[in-house]
Amino acid sequence: MKPPCVLTVAGSDSGGGAGIQADLKTMLALGVHGMSVVTAVTAQNSLGVQGAWPLPVEVVRAQYRSVVDDIGVQAVKTGMLASAELVEAVAELLAGTDAPAVVDPVGVSKHGDSLLAASALESVRTRLLPAATVATPNLDEVAQLAGVHVESEGDLRRAAEAVLSYGPKWVLIKGGHLAGDAVDLLTDGAEEHWLRAPRHDNRHTHGTGCTLASAIASGLAKGRSVPEAVAEAKAYVTAAIKGGFALGSGIGPVDHGWRFR
Repeated sequence: MKPPCVLTVAGSDSGGGAGIQADLKTMLALGVHGMSVVTAVTAQNSLGVQGAWPLPVEVVRAQYRSVVDDIGVQAVKTGMLASAELVEAVAELLAGTDAPAVVDPVGVSKHGDSLLAASALESVRTRLLPAATVATPNLDEVAQLAGVHVESEGDLRRAAEAVLSYGPKWVLIKGGHLAGDAVDLLTDGAEEHWLRAPRHDNRHTHGTGCTLASAIASGLAKGRSVPEAVAEAKAYVTAAIKGGFALGSGIGPVDHGWRFR
């Protein structure tokens, strides 16, 4: 039997910890067939991003159509889109695809390097987020997109309301940058799900956002509800963080293959 098919639309991480490399590893670990549309090429390692080159819109569109029109998809995940032109093209493609979409509105890398042009923010707000089944911003991205600065767990609901105002069906506000347990809030504006996990004392957390979004997309492709898919993804990424390992001389990746060790 053919496994569910999930498409990642994201940038390439040459160091293998994030981007399409992390997405495809996650999809394999979770039992779905991963496919990719490369939106940008980065020169990246454990120390940071040394260079980034967005691909032309027509190249991204051609990759997407090639996969979707022949193979089909049960879920789509988006990551680094870099420019307003790419954001708008991908939003249009998602709107024409009958599959759930998990939008990770990537703004900066784990090392603080910008991965989204300032000119693209309005396109993310008005075009990309309305096409999302689930949007998964971290706290820096919430501040960048909605101007809401989260300083405590009590601010997560206000952040979620701000992001939901842009049109995604669900939003998962990732509170991993707060002190204490790793607390996330999933809501569609009517129901709330608070997800808690112990914080592991491990600095090797490169790729957490990409991994979580891809895990959610994998769950949706397998027919899970949004709350079920997010809860399973949270458990998977928490164990991946626990297994994170040193790579190079900087921040290492999470362990996407922890189930196989």
